[in-house]
Parts: sequence; structure tokens; C-alpha cells
Amino acid sequence: MSGKVLVVEDDMHMRFLLKAVFETNGFDPVLARDGQSGLQEAHKHQPDVIVLDLMMPGQGGLVMYRELKADPGLKEVPVIVLSAVEEESFRHSVKMLRAGGGEQLPDPDRYLEKPPDPERLIQETRALLEQRGIQGE
Repeated sequence: MSGKVLVVEDDMHMRFLLKAVFETNGFDPVLARDGQSGLQEAHKHQPDVIVLDLMMPGQGGLVMYRELKADPGLKEVPVIVLSAVEEESFRHSVKMLRAGGGEQLPDPDRYLEKPPDPERLIQETRALLEQRGIQGE
């Protein structure tokens, strides 16, 4: 396996599509359907990379991302945001959080808009693993 990837996505079809993309490329995917279960799975499985949707019911992706980056055991795990929200809108939201006196939230390691290009998603995931010294197949 090339590494453990936590996929946090509320849409069941997208979740299983991403699972298939990662499995067929030698990764070990772990699935979660919202931010709360995503954090639980992250603590349980200690993934090498997290693929995170932003727009989810309940505890959304931005809340999960904030909690990941505040957690000493998870803050170094690279995050690929995969969202229907345009990257510019996301960055504007983060900028507003910072300007409003909110915590200093770092930018995600990668930002990909939906629908994902499977080849690019795998390429970006492998690049993040290589940066962390985790060898792919």
C-alpha cells in the first residue's frame, strides 16, 4: 500500500468513488461521512493524508479542518480539500476568520474543486506522501 488516506465526504456516491480511486492506485482508504466521524477516524487510524469535503451537514469540513490543525497529534497530517466551493471563496472565508481575530488557520496543503480529476488527485496525494518521506509503490 502507498499510504492510509482518510476520505471525509458526506455524499455516499462520491465517498465510494474516491474509495475506488484510492484502492485501485494502491492506497488504503478509510471513510467518514462527516467532520465528527472524520475526527474520530483520524485519531483511530492516524492517516498519512486526509481528503476533506467542506460542505457537509452537522460538523462541516471547515470545523474539522480547524480542529485538525489545533490537535498536536494530527496537525502535521497533510490535508487535501476537495470541495464544490471555489478555492477563491474558501480562501476568502479563511482570510475573514483571520481578520476577525480568529485563530491563525493555515492554508490546506492542496485544494481541488469537484468533480475531481482522479489522476490529479492521486498525483497530489503521492506528492504529499513523498514530502513526508512515505514511499509509494
